[in-house]
Amino acid sequence: MGVGFLIESHIVIFKFRIECVRGCYLKETCIRVIEIDEGMDLVDLHGTIQDVVNFGHDHPFEFYLANSASPWAHKHSLIENDDWAAREGHFAKIKLKDIYPLGRKKLYYLFDFGDKWTFEIRKTRGGKKPEAGIKYPRVVEAIGPDPEQYPIWED
Repeated sequence: MGVGFLIESHIVIFKFRIECVRGCYLKETCIRVIEIDEGMDLVDLHGTIQDVVNFGHDHPFEFYLANSASPWAHKHSLIENDDWAAREGHFAKIKLKDIYPLGRKKLYYLFDFGDKWTFEIRKTRGGKKPEAGIKYPRVVEAIGPDPEQYPIWED
């Protein structure tokens, strides 16, 4: 995983269950449970998800709220700007602690608009104080293999 951070004691650590729910080449269940500093932003979460499933950081991404992962679900954008060049800068201003609670909505992360890798992000209740000497974000549970972002095609 990428660079971790030692966290100050007044920070709260969130636990997220991140499940890959859709993707062009998704074949098996892929769930990662991570602990992450509440003060990190959505660009940090993007990088963390990329790292924990071993994807390349080579495509645009977005975060949105919805009731389900269905392609037909009504999506609520977290940013108002449609300028794709500026989106990452806007996501960098949204801290994880400012998103929750979500009510009935769930947070989704969409990566690579062609292959539509979609991850459902669920926060567990509450938070905890950081453990001394632990670097966050960190994976605390992994279920299933990493999705294969670019399968090798046989001729």
